[in-house]
Amino acid sequence: MEKFYSNWRYYKLGEGYKNSMNNLFPENLINLIRANTLVAVLTISFAIFPIITEHNLTKAKFYLVSAVAAIIMITILVIKYNHKINNKIIGNWLIYLFIFLYYINIMFIGLYLAVWAEPAKIAGSYIGILICALLPFIISPVLYLCIIICTLILYIMFIVLFKIPTVWNYDIQNAVFACIISIVFGWYFNMHRMTSAYYINRLESENTVDALTQLKNRKDFMQTFHRYVSNHRSSDKFLCIALLDVDCFKSYNDHYGHPQGDECLRRIGNVLNHLNKERNIYTARIGGEEFAMLWYTDNDSEADNIGAYINQRIRDLNITHEKSFVMPYITVSIGIHIAECGNLYDIKDLYNLADKLLYDAKSKGRNCTVVSA
Repeated sequence: MEKFYSNWRYYKLGEGYKNSMNNLFPENLINLIRANTLVAVLTISFAIFPIITEHNLTKAKFYLVSAVAAIIMITILVIKYNHKINNKIIGNWLIYLFIFLYYINIMFIGLYLAVWAEPAKIAGSYIGILICALLPFIISPVLYLCIIICTLILYIMFIVLFKIPTVWNYDIQNAVFACIISIVFGWYFNMHRMTSAYYINRLESENTVDALTQLKNRKDFMQTFHRYVSNHRSSDKFLCIALLDVDCFKSYNDHYGHPQGDECLRRIGNVLNHLNKERNIYTARIGGEEFAMLWYTDNDSEADNIGAYINQRIRDLNITHEKSFVMPYITVSIGIHIAECGNLYDIKDLYNLADKLLYDAKSKGRNCTVVSA
């Protein structure tokens, strides 16, 4: 019982559960596309067979509806995978619904064997397929349990409605047995995949965090930047990229020493970390005293306010800098480029545009923010 509880707690309450699930989300997408393609081919063939051999249009329509449902799911999933639909429209919950619909389609294929095939025991060979049908997907145990139980109930309802009563028991026993085996297999399969994803996610996280500031490092910034630009192509929002440079930092290091310089960067990192949590702005340290930020916005004028806010927060740290020709304390210069929605951008061009604006901020005396017009 204690082991069961610890497994359950790992899935629903354990550290890194959400990140691990997000890591596995694309894998579920790909597996759903593959699985539904197979289902669509099978159900179309099952629809053609009764038309040719039995002239039974009712049976054919039944399987054509299943095939159409599978094709619609494939289309939506492919569009989603190509980043043309926002995550808010197709989130995890809809993927779980698609997994459920896929499992029902698999059940309909089984009904062809269990209901309309003459030898009653043909249905028994289908149980293995039903057991393995959910194994390609990584979902939480409670959802796994719900999907299997719901499809089991539907399966039994169809068996009772369409099959001869004298052979009910055989099929219902097989279906219940398949349900139990699926739950056991699925539980340990999901636990193994989730555990692997969690440790991989933690390892990647450790390799992409700047040890000094606890912000993301340059490697993670470039990967995230690519993702932001890719998603921006289908977004109706503005994409902002900001580059920040600490003014006269070399003279600060030379005068106060590198340990004090590290402490200065650590305190600036704390400000940007707070900005990340407060306003959902991605922040990273991309060089010695250089930082970068990424965010989406509905209002292109918001960038000025964010830049001014960061400038003020850094000044409020009151880090003494006697060798600065800007102010007697640490200040920063910021360049922010705003990419308009609907346009295609190259990541290098966007970075260079933000870098040019940062250079303009330095040319204007530093301790300021320059935003693209």
